Amino acid sequence: MSDPLRTTRAPIKRQSLADIELQAARIAAMMGQIREAMLPPSATKCAPAVSAAQLAALCNVDKSKISYRLTRGDLPEGTMSGNRREWSMADAQVWVREFRSAHLRPANTAAITITVANFKGGVAKTTSAVTLAQGLSMRGHKVLLLDLDPQGSATTLFGVLPDAEVEQEDTAMLLFAGEHDDLSYAVRKSYWPGIDLVCAAPLLFGAEFALPARQTKDPGFEFWRCLDRGLDQARADYDVIVIDTPPALSYVTINALMAADGVLMPLPPSALDFASSAQFWDLFSDLCNQLIRSRGQDKTFEFIDVLLSRVESTDAASSVVRQWVLEGYTEKVLPIEIPKTAVTATAAAEFGTVYDLPRGSMNARTFARARDAYDRMCELIEQQIEAVWANQVEQFGG
Repeated sequence: MSDPLRTTRAPIKRQSLADIELQAARIAAMMGQIREAMLPPSATKCAPAVSAAQLAALCNVDKSKISYRLTRGDLPEGTMSGNRREWSMADAQVWVREFRSAHLRPANTAAITITVANFKGGVAKTTSAVTLAQGLSMRGHKVLLLDLDPQGSATTLFGVLPDAEVEQEDTAMLLFAGEHDDLSYAVRKSYWPGIDLVCAAPLLFGAEFALPARQTKDPGFEFWRCLDRGLDQARADYDVIVIDTPPALSYVTINALMAADGVLMPLPPSALDFASSAQFWDLFSDLCNQLIRSRGQDKTFEFIDVLLSRVESTDAASSVVRQWVLEGYTEKVLPIEIPKTAVTATAAAEFGTVYDLPRGSMNARTFARARDAYDRMCELIEQQIEAVWANQVEQFGG
């Protein structure tokens, strides 16, 4: 009689380093083919056009106001597509800056830096960072998106392949290595008007060795302030700087947090994610005591926001954890939840976000539910940004 365990045991499939190299090369080639198929014919992305109704919503005016202003001929008139008028994203932003001038960065104030961070992957961290950058740009702000995650997910969402199209000089690596004092060398234009990009790639893992090595050689070097100082020029050139971080409390993440005016933590309502968030803040507090307060210094954030993400309304267990989040983070929890919908899954499959999808590409109700949630997130964060600028004006004069 045969042993059932012996007959069902899976065969060993040993993999050498050479096998892994072949696998990596095969997947990289697939990514190239997928990207060409998703982004024909020139393998570059384009921001979606904006309809009259969307433009009116962005400008926060009635659609009739758009029609009236067109008669003056002092703003981009867009183009006719059939019987409807559309504007490119760049032209739409001209309108938005005209109508929303009171919400834009006042003179003699600095860009607000927002770091999007979480210990764990899979919490919609990169999606939150990219949609925040896109949403703020549609509201008229000039945005720099800084990708610090060596996986380069945000870079990929901007249509750039980290492995094939990103060199050291396109990333923050040379800043962390001490070859540059300012990050301006790495800034590039993106496909999305109003957003410039600093890319990431696996080579950015080198920062985890470069920063402590510099600290060892020079005890006076404060590794945690490297990025903060490297963003000085960007704070004058942009309205908002959004930083996407690795899913770990690494040397790079510490730099991103120390450079931040505000922090956004996407947090799905699951027990494991909630427990991980507690560990994140506990470790961060310990590090701050060791690095900052022990030197008689301090760090203040203008705001810390917790964003309930990937929320499934039908999941009873998530309702319990949602209550934990509300009790634990109290006023830090934004009064909006990002639903887990087919829209976000579809956008991710096409290397984009909900803002990249044109209206009408799927069920209108499902689309509106996802889009409206991100619109509200951007609105709430913009309100905090404006409050920080107001404080700067009051403190330093406008």
